[in-house]
This record gives sequence, C-alpha cells and structure tokens, in this order.
Amino acid sequence: MAVVFNPPPKPQAHAPAPHAHPAQPALPEHDIVVNGTVIAAAEIAAEMQHHPAPDAMAAWESAARALVVRRLLLDAAAPAEGEDEEAAVDALLAREIRVPEPDDAAGARWLAAHPERFGTPEAWEASHILLAADPEDPPARAAATRKAEALLAELRAVPGKLPELARQHSACPSREQGGLLGRVERGSTVPPFEAALAGLAPGAFCTAPVATRYGLHVVQVHRHIPARLPAYPEVRAKVLRDLRAAAWEAALRHTIAVLAAQARIEGFVLGAEGEARADGPLVN
Repeated sequence: MAVVFNPPPKPQAHAPAPHAHPAQPALPEHDIVVNGTVIAAAEIAAEMQHHPAPDAMAAWESAARALVVRRLLLDAAAPAEGEDEEAAVDALLAREIRVPEPDDAAGARWLAAHPERFGTPEAWEASHILLAADPEDPPARAAATRKAEALLAELRAVPGKLPELARQHSACPSREQGGLLGRVERGSTVPPFEAALAGLAPGAFCTAPVATRYGLHVVQVHRHIPARLPAYPEVRAKVLRDLRAAAWEAALRHTIAVLAAQARIEGFVLGAEGEARADGPLVN
C-alpha cells in the first residue's frame, strides 16, 4: 500500500491579490521549418497536451522537439505514397541502428551500477495516526503535539488500541485501515517520517510525536524488511534486456544527431539536450 498523506487544505483569509502570481511568458507563435516542411504553431500547440511539464514553456519546447524529431525521421525514411509512416520509420531504424549483444561481464557491471532497477529497497510495515497541523500555524502545531503525546501515552498502556484510535483521530486516509500503511519503501515518504521508521525496532512506538509538514504522527513499526540485491543469475535476462535497450537508445540519439546536423531547421534549436530527449510518438 502506498503512503499517501492528504492534509486538509490551508485556509486563506482572503483571495490573493491580482499581482500575487507573476505573469507566465507568452508562448512562441512562430512556425518551425524542417528541410522545407512547415510545422505550424497550431500543430505544436496541439501536441503540447501529450507532453506534461512543470510549465507551459517547457511543454511547448518538448512538443516542438518531438515534432522536429518526427520530421527528421520521416524525411530520412522517405515513405512511399500510401506507405504507413510508422512502418517506414521502423524500417529506417532497423537499417541504421545496430547494437552489440551484451555479455555477462557487462551485465554484472550494469547490475552493480543500477541495483535499484533489479533489487528491492529497504522497507517497513507500519501504522500511524496523523494529527494534521500546518507548520505555519504554531498554535495548531502545539495542540496537535499535545494530542499526539496523549495518544502515545494511551498506546503505551494499551498497544492494541492503535487501530481504534486511528479510526477516531487520524487525518490520513489510512484511518480506514486502522492506521495501517502497509509496505513503506525507503524514499517513498518524507524524510522525518522515514527517519522515524528507521529508528524503531519492530513492535515499537515512536518515543515522541514525529513532526512533518503534514502535522504530527504517532508511529508504530511492525516489521523491517532489509534491502536485497539479487545475484546476477537471478536477474540475468532482465539485466541483458536493460543493456540492449540502453544501447539502442544511445544509438537512436546518435542517429537523430546525425540527421539534425545534416538538416536545415529554422525556428528551433534542437541542441544536444534535444537530441538526447527525442520523445516523439514515432520514436516511442
């Protein structure tokens, strides 16, 4: 079960002033031309929906990059009239990209360099009670701390009451399961909460309420699960598949870089980062 803390929204005393948020920069409205073929601004705008990004400009750049790469590949593939474009690009890439078959020595090195891809991270099975309190509201934090301390005292006297108290008091959706969070993997939650888990023996409660940006937590660890890196023979097929994919992607980036160097692109700079982030639908 994933750990999801959903604190209540922070109340606002008044609506923000009109100037509270800086104006977003206007998106480019010009067309891009690749080898004489126009990629219209409207086409880029329509493509943006397929490229989630932190802001509109980043989405525009990602969409423009994808369409430029698509055009480069189509120009190189030169599909015949009526030929499926994706099939033509697949045929081009099959001709141009050759990757060596990785050996076991390379596979063992790849496994050692990327243990997170093949092993299982350290984890805990735990329960908690969340008393929501905004860090910017000292009275609320103090009240939540006092309540958490009282709950801890009650649990030290009767440890089995945690599910009942979680259902009564917790602001986390896990209250529906009596506070049970299930498997919590290292790196999946906020650092103070993870530090509390790492410092507790199975069966133990935290010695004091655990403060996070969500509020105050009463925490109990049920089980500690050490990280495990499998032996190479156990994951050999997955490792070699990973290596083949990495080699193919590197070769694809090189192919796109060569096509870009030979092309005439107006209105957009693909650049080294763009070559490495070729993420158009045809490439995928």
